[in-house]
Amino acid sequence: MPMARTKTNEGGTKTAKTEARTLAIDVGGTGLKAAILDAAGQMATDRAHVETPDPCPPETLVAALVTLVKPLGTFDRVSVGFPGVVRSGSVVTAPHFGNEIWQGFPLAPTLSRRLGRPVRLLNDAEVQGLGVIAGRGLEVVLTLGTGVGSAVFHDGKLTPHLELAHHPIHKNKTYNEYLGNEARQSHGRKAWNRRVQRAIGIVHTLLNYDLLYIGGGNAAHISVELPDKVRITSNEAGITGGIRLWDDAVWTLTGTD
Repeated sequence: MPMARTKTNEGGTKTAKTEARTLAIDVGGTGLKAAILDAAGQMATDRAHVETPDPCPPETLVAALVTLVKPLGTFDRVSVGFPGVVRSGSVVTAPHFGNEIWQGFPLAPTLSRRLGRPVRLLNDAEVQGLGVIAGRGLEVVLTLGTGVGSAVFHDGKLTPHLELAHHPIHKNKTYNEYLGNEARQSHGRKAWNRRVQRAIGIVHTLLNYDLLYIGGGNAAHISVELPDKVRITSNEAGITGGIRLWDDAVWTLTGTD
């Protein structure tokens, strides 16, 4: 039976879909990006970008995002992709920033108060997926960056979040440790590409996907031949996918808890 994934829609007033300008924010482990999207989901401004603060407790990130988006102009609503597990507008895990200090932080309501607009929050890999999926069959997204993000969609709908990043993949190494940026830099491009190939096979065995999309900043370093069911996607989908957070149909999950 389908179930509703809780969304946060804090503050602000309703705006007609045909006119709404969406501020899309992509929170990464090493970079913060944002742009305004028009009603069709196309970028209406250049993409703003700064390095992610380090360390990055909640108050520091919120302040950095408010500063980042200030030059972009007016907007009616906000979509945020966050690198961790999020639920009901709050952060459950934030492995890149520190789980203890982030657990339970109400990021969506806090940003809504600071920006004066309604905010919807979702895992960053899921936002990227919403920007690229075809909406048919079982589609899986892997993002390769500081760490590894993952998302699973069935007929265009989100399934319960699968946090592959912290699951063992090879010799007790997690996906983050095996495929993350540190592994790529330590082992070199050739060895890292072999690891990507191995991971693709494992994920196919695990999920039997119809299509696998690989995104994130490190997708550009993939140089091996990929199977027919695998696509490299533009990293801009982490921004443009934000328009889909305001499609209420997206928030109906397939499956059960």
